Amino acid sequence: MPRILQQQPARESDPQQQQGGQAAGGQVEGEGSYTATRDYQQNIRQYRDKADVQADAEAARPRSESEARELEQAEREGRSHSKGER
Repeated sequence: MPRILQQQPARESDPQQQQGGQAAGGQVEGEGSYTATRDYQQNIRQYRDKADVQADAEAARPRSESEARELEQAEREGRSHSKGER
């Protein structure tokens, strides 16, 4: 017996959805967006050049022994799900 596929109901057009994957110049980029990659690398470079990394590291330190234990437990849990390090 042939399988009957249902059609999706007609819906109003979503202009943002239809423009997905297009760069500012109207050029379609797809998943490997050159524009997004360039912007990301530029932002990373600016952060690296201007940020006070030492101050950021100090601000990220655990505030107490219990918070440090929680972070270590969360890291162990995350690593247990990874395919790499265990």
